[in-house]
Amino acid sequence: MMKKITLTVNGSRFDIDVEAQFAAYLEQQIVRDFNPGGNNNFKALLQAYVRKNYELYELEKQLKALEARCTLS
Repeated sequence: MMKKITLTVNGSRFDIDVEAQFAAYLEQQIVRDFNPGGNNNFKALLQAYVRKNYELYELEKQLKALEARCTLS
């Protein structure tokens, strides 16, 4: 089942259809990174993009460290 998530950036409204199970998580992240009920500028969008990529970078580092420990066992 799909759910529609809406975000406004620079006066343009974007509707994104995502799986219902993912929608609750995404809504929480949007509240954390943006103004979900108002207009967001490109700077906010870029900051959220960089923040999420940093989180991904850190998670990949942790995953590689776990993989290295598992191969040593």
